[in-house]
Amino acid sequence: MKVQDTAPGNETALIPFAGKKQGTLYYLRRDWQLYFLLLIPLAFVLVFKYAPMSGLVLAFKDYKIAHGFWSSEWVGLEVFKDIFAKPDFARAIRNTLLLNVSDLIFSFTMPIILSLLLNEVKNAFFKRVNQTLLYLPHFLSWVIIGAIAYQLLGEGTGMINNLIANLGGTRIPFLQENVNWLISYIFIGVWQSMGWGTIIYLAAISGINPELYEAAVVDGAGRWRKMWNITLPSIRVTIVTLLILNLGHVMAGSFERVFALANKATTEFTTTIPVLVYRWGIEGGNFSRATALGLFQAVVGLVLILIADRVAKKLGEDGVI
Repeated sequence: MKVQDTAPGNETALIPFAGKKQGTLYYLRRDWQLYFLLLIPLAFVLVFKYAPMSGLVLAFKDYKIAHGFWSSEWVGLEVFKDIFAKPDFARAIRNTLLLNVSDLIFSFTMPIILSLLLNEVKNAFFKRVNQTLLYLPHFLSWVIIGAIAYQLLGEGTGMINNLIANLGGTRIPFLQENVNWLISYIFIGVWQSMGWGTIIYLAAISGINPELYEAAVVDGAGRWRKMWNITLPSIRVTIVTLLILNLGHVMAGSFERVFALANKATTEFTTTIPVLVYRWGIEGGNFSRATALGLFQAVVGLVLILIADRVAKKLGEDGVI
């Protein structure tokens, strides 16, 4: 800040002057450590996210390994016409939407409910123990979860079915019958993911001004009224943001989850888009068809995110873009 002499009487006033604008090199030299740390995630994104996009050209070629990546014949949209005409494609679309919309209904709402309930727990030790136990399944791979599921829910030797049989009941084919498999799939997913979602919502709840709750208590509000009128509106931005991001996965889903829980007795709902990409590409060696299906899935997911973001903005929310 510089001092400028003003008018008669030699009175002075502090008048700010804009300093000389520094160039890019100045900031690079000043904060080089931060930029160096930024290179690591930036390199990861470029190498593993953007560089593989060059492979999308396979969706428009009749790719032959002998001809190579660029020398294979260009066929335009013929590969897409081929996959759209296959019966497995319509079945995969149906199953992918069914599984992921069901996940959106249950796996998305459960963490919200759970975080609201945990927020009302006053015993700090009990609250921390529950948070830890709920969060642990998030670190387990779907291979391990699938093995645990068959050990517990298997019709022949599953622990739960053994208990039912010992009590005189009839064994239930939790994972060996199509409808039961679908229900088990959804609730296993809720168990695996609700801890992670709960942590996010609890972090958002911790940022709410405590004075709002104090004012509500003065007005005679109970716990349910405070949750409905203070907590939920205060975390609405977080809910909308996560909802938009989850909508982008409606056409994707988890290959590992379906593959770990699938078996030969239940094939009605296990043919999804990621599974079909695996079958066509890895098992069948038709990389053009698998790439085209993956590209179709990605484009639909992007469109859904853009639509959800625009709807959120129309309703007065910030959106994510």
